[in-house]
Amino acid sequence: MPKLVRLYLVNIAIGFALSAVFVGLLLWLNVANLWHLVSSSPLGWVAVAMLLVFNALVFSGVQFAIAVMRMADPEGGNGGTRAPVAARRPVKVEAAARK
Repeated sequence: MPKLVRLYLVNIAIGFALSAVFVGLLLWLNVANLWHLVSSSPLGWVAVAMLLVFNALVFSGVQFAIAVMRMADPEGGNGGTRAPVAARRPVKVEAAARK
């Protein structure tokens, strides 16, 4: 398996685990009376599943972005080529007028 695909799959798993912990804490702490709403509704499991999936999307994306950004060179790298910037000078261009 390519390294990039493995990195992506690992970060998706980490994001899903973080999502499960987050939704579990939301339900356990009964934020906004969420546990009562989910447990008293016959389709409460759908709400929990949607919370898990959508939070997993967010947390996986953030986790993957952090992993990619940490792959950069450490602080104090080569800093680029320091090539001189060309000066801007006006150039005369002839424009023929129509009659």
